[in-house]
Amino acid sequence: MAQKPQKPKRRSDVRHRDGAVQSPDASIAAVSQGRIGNWALLGGLTLLTLLVVFLDVRTGNDLRVVPLLVVVPALASVYCSLRQTIWVAVWITTVVVGFRAGADGTFWDFVFGIGFAVLACALGVAACAARIRHATEMARLRSAAVTLQRQILRPLPVVTDHVFAYGLYEPIEEDRFVGGDIYEVVESPYGTRVIIGDVQGKGLAAIGAGFAAIAAFREAAIREPTLTGVVQALEDAVVRHNEFSAQTGEAERFVTALVLGFDEGGQVEAVNCGHLAPRLLHDGRTSAVTLHRTSVPLGLAGLSREARTAESFDFPQGATLLVVTDGVTEARDATGAFYPLDERVVAWAGHGPRELLDALHGDLEEFSGGIRRDDVAALALHRAPAVTL
Repeated sequence: MAQKPQKPKRRSDVRHRDGAVQSPDASIAAVSQGRIGNWALLGGLTLLTLLVVFLDVRTGNDLRVVPLLVVVPALASVYCSLRQTIWVAVWITTVVVGFRAGADGTFWDFVFGIGFAVLACALGVAACAARIRHATEMARLRSAAVTLQRQILRPLPVVTDHVFAYGLYEPIEEDRFVGGDIYEVVESPYGTRVIIGDVQGKGLAAIGAGFAAIAAFREAAIREPTLTGVVQALEDAVVRHNEFSAQTGEAERFVTALVLGFDEGGQVEAVNCGHLAPRLLHDGRTSAVTLHRTSVPLGLAGLSREARTAESFDFPQGATLLVVTDGVTEARDATGAFYPLDERVVAWAGHGPRELLDALHGDLEEFSGGIRRDDVAALALHRAPAVTL
């Protein structure tokens, strides 16, 4: 009886610069929580009150120090929750009123002193409420943006009957999860289709063309029986996007892409649209895959007389195919030298796909000093083990 190989757990393995992403509800709830614990706040407030009272007693009527406590609610509004800020305001109001009641002075001195303390504490509470309201609105907007961006690029790894796809993805913009680099893995009736690409430009401005290409790929990968048919659908999608961009006054863009097709055989079909060639790791050796039929990027087919064609190369069982965008190969060190990917991959020839990406990520960070000049994307595609009997 045939037994399929055990597949790795489906969990998100795509690495982003800002780490794990909180759920929308958790992000919104976090903004209303104080950065200071209740007991720490109580202890600090008690010590501060005792210190101010001691100084007030020592200075006597020459310098009243206790009224200065009214600035504490304003400080609390920055670091504390609304409930904590209210506690602080009530505490400070009580202390100031108590000392004002026992101090010498006219009736109007008492009224104005108490009124100022109450007003200052109320403003502190109001400032805290405004801060939390604004932060909550921003958290909701960010959560909505993250959710939308996650629909553009799915989490990895993706497991199919033909490959295990692991990924590394780091947009150049710190507060974004999607940039100008794209990838997708689709299991279809014709095998597993994979795309990795790089949209002209960086950051948010490049997302529109990238989303158009990914959406077209997801549909065409299942519909089209040939890989060249898939690529033609991508070309049409990018052209239509550019036509719409021209109507709205936005810049037209092209997309370099490498489209791969995997089936039960030991070869991979590829259509290269101006993208970097992949690297093959197998049996402790590495080699750059030579693709002889590189065509123009997506969106520029009208400038070329040559039709896009597919070619095949060997992909043995247990091998790993590394495909990257130019954010990897064009990373620079402090002297301006480019990242030597082929030299570094030789040392990682025996690594598994996840370990390979870990090593690439760490080495790239060390080489560039953490300075990014472009979006970075890499896929490690591991040939699924053969079915055993």
